[in-house]
Amino acid sequence: MMSKWAVMALALAVSGPALAQEPPRNGPVLVYAHRGASALRPEHTLAAYALAIRDGADVVEPDLVSTREGALVARHENEIGSTTDVAQHPEFASRRTTKVIDGQRITGWFTEDFTLAELKTLRARERLPELRGTRWDGQFQLVTLDEIIDFVAAESAAAHRPIGLIPEIKHPSYFHSIGLPMEDKVLATLQAHAYTRSATVTIQSFETDNLRYLRARIGDRPNIRLLQLLDNSDAVLPDATGPDKGKRYAELETPQGLSEIAQYADAIGPGLDSLIPRTADGRLMTPTPLIQNAHAAGLRVEPYTFRPENNFLPVDYRKGTAPATRNDDGMVAVVHKFMDAGVDAFFTDDPALGRRAVDQR
Repeated sequence: MMSKWAVMALALAVSGPALAQEPPRNGPVLVYAHRGASALRPEHTLAAYALAIRDGADVVEPDLVSTREGALVARHENEIGSTTDVAQHPEFASRRTTKVIDGQRITGWFTEDFTLAELKTLRARERLPELRGTRWDGQFQLVTLDEIIDFVAAESAAAHRPIGLIPEIKHPSYFHSIGLPMEDKVLATLQAHAYTRSATVTIQSFETDNLRYLRARIGDRPNIRLLQLLDNSDAVLPDATGPDKGKRYAELETPQGLSEIAQYADAIGPGLDSLIPRTADGRLMTPTPLIQNAHAAGLRVEPYTFRPENNFLPVDYRKGTAPATRNDDGMVAVVHKFMDAGVDAFFTDDPALGRRAVDQR
């Protein structure tokens, strides 16, 4: 007679992994400050993080790239021509170059070609000046993960509330290929600070190999979670090997793919359109099954990114037609649509509006 374990194994082999019942939401929907309050200050600066925390963000996001000597700095990309004043520094003119990053040919200045001391001579610029202006350009330094952790710890103490971090490891396979892997450095940095030995930290990535590696390395650190970011459904996973080689993100969004993600991650971070698509003329449609299927697999759903400008809003939630015009009420209303669909958290460039949307519910 077969044991019950053998029977269960045979059932799984025939029918695939069984999906759990939808778990209860762990508290209220959380507001993630996307690169800080990046609708109002240059992204990934202490000013952006400070405003985000003041405006009620539960969690702040630093995207991480590496310097020449392996320091972890907060930039959305390793190419910094559009987010710093590096082009105005003649001493760095010769470092402008062209590289292939995740299959794309990119020309500019790259963090891995600079020491931390050199990057500290630069100042941040607004990434979307046509929408958000240039008022704050040139005022803020680039910051390291260590500096962000110390800052968030101090702000948490001053605010008398916990503030989480959700760092994204950018282009992990590329940095590994040039001898600057970031995963162990991120874990070591988190361990080196008393605050991040207990505060909730979620590490995110668009790649899968490094998240699988991190799952094995985290061990008994219950405060660290992992989030699998999902790109355009038609896109191929960058630099994937093993079971994910050649897969498209659309395959990860199926019930089978979500069940596989749940073996190493705690949440998914899809784009908004994967949850509630838009019509050809830009109006919101009805939700897809992705939230329900992810919850059934035991995964939280934490999408990106809510922004208040017309340029990003569905057409039926805009104010006028100018792309840079903000519609604060429109963004709040859109967030409510996604909350009604069941999201557990969300990224936003304007945490004050995100806070308002959550508190109204």
